[in-house]
Amino acid sequence: MSDLVLIADDDRDIVRFVEVNLKLEGFRVATAHDGDDALTKALTLAPDLVLLDVMMPRMDGYEVCSRLRADSRSAGVPIIMLTAKSLSADKVLGLTAGADDYIIKPFDPMELVERVRSTLERTRERSASPAGPGTPTGAGIEQEIADRLRGDGLVAVAVAGIDHLQPFAERYGAARAGELAALAASVLSRAVEEAAGPGCYVGQASANDFVVILPADRAADFARRAVAGFDVRIPGLYDPEDAAAGTLEYTDATGRRRREPVATISIGVSTGSGTTVADPTILLADAAELRDMAERQPGSSWAGV
Repeated sequence: MSDLVLIADDDRDIVRFVEVNLKLEGFRVATAHDGDDALTKALTLAPDLVLLDVMMPRMDGYEVCSRLRADSRSAGVPIIMLTAKSLSADKVLGLTAGADDYIIKPFDPMELVERVRSTLERTRERSASPAGPGTPTGAGIEQEIADRLRGDGLVAVAVAGIDHLQPFAERYGAARAGELAALAASVLSRAVEEAAGPGCYVGQASANDFVVILPADRAADFARRAVAGFDVRIPGLYDPEDAAAGTLEYTDATGRRRREPVATISIGVSTGSGTTVADPTILLADAAELRDMAERQPGSSWAGV
């Protein structure tokens, strides 16, 4: 039986648009138009994935996401947030509420279908084999930061993102895009261990976003190692001709030929302690803003500390 996707959005035109495109790709679809209805249907229908709008009447998407993560019946269901907001703080709120990914409106229907497929595939892979040590998913990130802020030392939170991931997925497919995300997790884990030793935290918040928690005095060394390590290893994921060119040609969902740089990594680092920053969301939002600053630089880069 095909996967069931629950679409929750108060804009009925958007719901219909997404529903038609998903059904054309073979998915079963259920719909909801407010937060209460979305929560009820997610718990009773047991969908394979939830597409969840941020702004809805009766209960917003963040609250629905948090409640689904807190209920044993729905804790493992993948959730993609739909939002018209592009600020990093809004993205972080969705991820710390437990979302697996986010898509900003307006979106290309083929991109949405691909994100749905890749999120379902990653969820199945996590179910088939336990996640590697030190690489939990987004639901525990905020609590992990809060726990470490209670300590005496200064804590650094790094938000890392893979740039140009979507063109890579368009060109090579979802499976190899998953390999790229795994490479990034490996690079970050190795960099933080080399810079700060064991006991640090590396969490994957979405398809291309990671969070690292480590001592503040080791954060700059970690960021330098991560950027250099990613750039050394990334050419090996590309076909030889693409790696040699340093660019990637692909056909987008509209049929147009495009050229993009090879994938890079951008890292933002924010610091705080229990006495200076009490809210993990503030640290995450600051780090995400710094990551966005780094992303505007050419190639892999980092900003902060």
